[in-house]
This record gives sequence, structure tokens and C-alpha cells, in this order.
Amino acid sequence: MKKFIRLFVAALRGSEKNFTSGSINRAIFLLAVPMILEMVMESLFAVVDVFFVAKIGTEAVATVGLTESVLTLVYSVAIGLSTAATALVSRRVGEGNPRGAGTVVGQVILVSLVLALLIGIPGALFGADILRLMGGDAHLIASGSAFTRMIFASSPAIILLYTLSGCLRGAGDASVAMRSLWIANGVNIVLCPLFIFGWGPVPAMGVLGSAVATTLGRSIGVLYQLSAFYRQNGVIHLLGSDFRPDSGLIRNLLSVAAGGTGQFLIASASWVFLTRILSTFGPDVVAGYTIAIRIIVFTILPSWGLANAAATLVGQNLGAGEPERAETSAWRAAFGNMLFLVGVAIVFFIAARPIVGIFNDTPAVVSIAVQCLRIFCLGYIAFAYGMVISQSFNGAGDTRTPTLINIVCFWLIEIPLAYVLANLLNWGPEGVFWSVAFSETLLAVVAVAVFRRGHWKLVRV
Repeated sequence: MKKFIRLFVAALRGSEKNFTSGSINRAIFLLAVPMILEMVMESLFAVVDVFFVAKIGTEAVATVGLTESVLTLVYSVAIGLSTAATALVSRRVGEGNPRGAGTVVGQVILVSLVLALLIGIPGALFGADILRLMGGDAHLIASGSAFTRMIFASSPAIILLYTLSGCLRGAGDASVAMRSLWIANGVNIVLCPLFIFGWGPVPAMGVLGSAVATTLGRSIGVLYQLSAFYRQNGVIHLLGSDFRPDSGLIRNLLSVAAGGTGQFLIASASWVFLTRILSTFGPDVVAGYTIAIRIIVFTILPSWGLANAAATLVGQNLGAGEPERAETSAWRAAFGNMLFLVGVAIVFFIAARPIVGIFNDTPAVVSIAVQCLRIFCLGYIAFAYGMVISQSFNGAGDTRTPTLINIVCFWLIEIPLAYVLANLLNWGPEGVFWSVAFSETLLAVVAVAVFRRGHWKLVRV
């Protein structure tokens, strides 16, 4: 037990940065712990905002929902760049080239700011039009457009928080990425009620206060991340010359990022289509499905931590000229993820009803959510391998392969299969749930088969 506690503390401190030698299991643990906690902090942003905004009224919640649906564009760019940043930085660190890693970080910051401005400025200028296009009525637009403008104006903070975290993970400094999210969330939790409801000399801003608090929290988190790159004892130390545009490196960065962005958009679009199919069966079905998905997303956060740890280990070990160690790291992380998700699946299958009952007690809603959880968890063994192996491709800089696999499994198979099972074969909502379990299983089988071929070991980034 004492050994575990010491290892856990070491993971939080981030005392180790290079994982190209030594115990692979230890490396996975040291990387996964802060990455899991980072995932939890990222999900906490949305929970905190909705919690306080809901106290204003339904219209305020609708404003947040409509804005967030369009903000998916910003998140997709951020996630794509973050994936590329992890791949390129981890490769340079593995090569023993901290100067090259610093140049990558400088270019990541430049590209992040340029893309953030290209998206953020139009969003800030046309906030009211965005809400109008999304179906908001005149009163909602009048009360919520300031929120939308503020959120889009904060695009640089949103994107940099993601991309700098990707850089830090690639450098093996996952603990700093974790702490930056702790700081950002801490500021947001304190300021959100203060700015929304007002206190003393601080005026009540309503839903706009949520945007201001979130923006300040993210901005302070970004400043903390940047400070890590200027510490003399850090793995990567930024210099002014790192910000001089390097066209070749930028092209490489954008090429890798395009795959990461594509994967996010493909997955997001598939969920939108599935929700549309389910909506034809009534609001209780959609509500049950939504509750089940929220439960699943929260419980698989540790899995994403393991998958991101695998990406860093693959990148660093390829850079160090250790492709076999990179592959072994991926398989070990996938096996650990499988053990974890099997445990989750057993709990879901046995205790789905009481778990769902925490969120809703409407019989029709609970029935659908329980059915969704139980069917989804049947595919968890395959899902465990699919998510880790996909991220391992990304860590190697091969974002094209998982993108193509996602297109085939989600768009060419999952969506048509969901429609056929649900409507043509009259399976109803159950057909949609089985299409997801089948497609995720197929994705894992294909990903594993392609990964075993080893072409990802030859990718140059």
C-alpha cells in the first residue's frame, strides 16, 4: 500500500518526464493518473456552468446549449491540434531533442492563435446571428447574445488550454497539464456564482457572468501552462526564436491535426444522427439515451487517461528508436483498459437500474437508459482496445488511419445499421443501441488488425 501511495504521489508531482526506459507498467501509471484527473477537470467545466446557469432559468440554459452546439467547431480544432502537438512533441522528446520540441511548441502556439482568431472574431461579431440561426427566439437572442459573443471571443483561451495540454503530455509533463485544469476549474467555480448573481460591488451579469468566469478560469490556466515552458528546469524551454514561423513544421502540424479534428467531427456527427433516429420514438427515449450517455462518458474518463498515456509512450519511444517498446506500451495500456472496463461493464449490467435512478425516476426514461447501458457494456472489451489503439496511432502521428476507420465504422456501418434495425426491422431504440455495440466492436477488430501490421512505426513527424 505504501508503495502504491508513493507511486501515486510521484504521478501527481510529475517527477519523471522521459518514459523510453524502465518499467512500462510504471510509465503507464505515472502518465495515466494525472491524465485521468485532467479529463475529470475538463468535464467539470460544463457541469459547473450548467449547475449555476440553471438557477437563472430555462432560457439561460438554452442559450448555453445553442452556443455550445456551434462551439463544437472550436473544440474540434482544439482537439485536432492537441493530438498533433502530443505526437510531434513526444517524438522530439524521445529523440533527445528538447530544442526541436521547443520549436514545435512555439509553432503550436502560433497556429492555435491564428485559428482561434479566424473562428473567434466572426463569432464575437455575429453572436446574435448565431443564436438566430440556431432557432433562438427574439427574447433569448436579446438576453443571450452577449454570452455567445464572449464565449467566441475566448476562443484563444479555449484552444490554447487544449493544445498546450497536448504539448505538456507529449513532453511527459502530464501533471502540469492536470494542475492547469485544476486551477482553471477552481477559478471558474469561485467566479461563476459571483459574476452570475453579483455580490457587493460586483454587479449581477446573469448568463454573461458564466462566460466571463469561464474565460478568466481558462485564461489563468493557460498562463500557468505557459509558465511551465519558461522554467529553467523544464524538459522544454521556450525561446523567442521558437515563435518564428516555420512553414514546413506548420504544414506537418496541420496535416497531423487534420486527422485528429476529423476523428472528433466524425464521432460527433454520428452521435447527432443516432439521436435524430431515436427522437422519432419520443422524448422519453431521447431523455433515457441522454442520461445513459452522460453516465458512460463520466465512467470512461479513466479509459481516456490510459489511451492518452499510450499516445505519449508510443510517440516518445518511436522518437527514441524503440518501436517494439512503443508497441508493447500500447498493448499493456489496452489490456489495463480492458480490465477496468470489464469491471465497469459488470457493475452496469447488475446495477444499471439504481444507477439511472439517481438521475431520473420516470419509468419509461429509466427503462430506456437501463437498456442502453446494458447493451453498450457488452461491447466494452472491444471498446477498451479500440480507444487505446486509436490513440496509439495518433501518438505515432498516423492520424489518417483512425480517421478512415472511424468513417467506415461510424458513417458507413453504424448509422445505416441503426436505421435498418430500429425502423425497417422494428427493433426500435434497442436497434440503435445494438448498432453502437456492433460498430465499436468492429472498429476495435479493424484497428487491432491494422496496428499489428506495424506501418505506424514508419511514420515520420
